[in-house]
Amino acid sequence: MPPSTSAEVAAGFAVPVNGGVTAGLEADSTDIPLPRRQAGTSPQHLLVTLLGDYWNGRREHLPSAALVALVEEFDVGEVSARAALRRLARRGVLESSKVGRNTYYGLSASATRTIVQSSSRIVQLGAGEQSWDGVWTLATFSLPEEQRDLRHLLRSRLRWLGFAPLFDGVWVSPRASTDEVREFLDELEISSAAVLRAEQAVGTPLISAWDLGEIRHAYDAFLADTSPLRERLDGGDVGSAEALIARTRLMDVWRTFPALDPDLPEEVLPADWPRRRARAVFGELYDALGPLAEARVRQVLARFDATLAPLVAHHTTADLSAAR
Repeated sequence: MPPSTSAEVAAGFAVPVNGGVTAGLEADSTDIPLPRRQAGTSPQHLLVTLLGDYWNGRREHLPSAALVALVEEFDVGEVSARAALRRLARRGVLESSKVGRNTYYGLSASATRTIVQSSSRIVQLGAGEQSWDGVWTLATFSLPEEQRDLRHLLRSRLRWLGFAPLFDGVWVSPRASTDEVREFLDELEISSAAVLRAEQAVGTPLISAWDLGEIRHAYDAFLADTSPLRERLDGGDVGSAEALIARTRLMDVWRTFPALDPDLPEEVLPADWPRRRARAVFGELYDALGPLAEARVRQVLARFDATLAPLVAHHTTADLSAAR
C-alpha cells in the first residue's frame, strides 16, 4: 500500500490501490481526457473532482482564486493550483472567462458529460444485483511490438469495458457486449482481432483472469480504513473542512474498484464476497459527508463571490446512479 499523504491521514483512510489502473477509466473511455489518477495529491485531479462533486451541471464560472483556495484545503500550493487550472483549460476540460483582471473557470460541456458517465458507473458498482446470462465475452488480438502505444490504448479500453487478461492476447469479460468491443476496434482500426462469446472454457477457468485475492484484500482494506471515520461521523466529531477532504478521498478510493472488480458475477465468486458490504459503507459515508462538505465549499467560495456560494450543491450516490 502506498504511503498516505497528510490529507489522506486527516480523512481517516488511504487509497488501497495505485492509480495506474484507474487511468484507463478516466482518460481513454470518454469524449475528453480527464486527468489521470496519480499516487498522492494531483492538483488537476482534485480540481475536476471538486467541480464535479459540487458544481457539476452549472454553467456559471467560478473565480480562479476560489478554486485555488479549495485545492489549498488539500495541502496543494497556490503555484501548483494555478498551473493546474491553466493546463486543464488548455486541454479543454475547463473553460475560462475574464471579468476585469480576474479569471474565472468552469467545466466544459464535454467534461461535464464525461464526469456524469464515469460517476454513474463508479457509484453503481456493488449497488444491486445484476443479472448474468452465464456467457463470457472474449477479445483476442495480435499487435506487433512497434505498435506498443496502440496496444496500450487497446488494453486501457478493454479495462474500461470490464475485461481482464486471461493470457497476453486473450482478454475476457462477463458483461461486455460484442458490439461495444467491435465499435472501438473499428475506431482504432485494429483488424487483427476477434470478439467471441462462450458459456464455458476447458482448461484455465476464465475467472482466473482476475486476482480475487488482491480484490478481496482491497475491499477488506477499504472497510478497515473507513471504520474510524464512520465512528467519528456517528459521534458528530467531523467538521466541515475535514468532511470535504474525507469525502473527496472516499470517492478517490472507490473509483479504483471498477477497474479491479467490474461487478464480477456472484455466481463465479467465493462465498462471503465483501463487495456489497464495502459498497454499503461507501454509500453511507459519501452521502452523510455531503452536507458538511457542501457547507465547506460554500464557506470558501463566499470569500470570493457571495452571490455564487448559495449555488453550491452536493450529489448523493442515488443522484449519481440515476444520471446519464
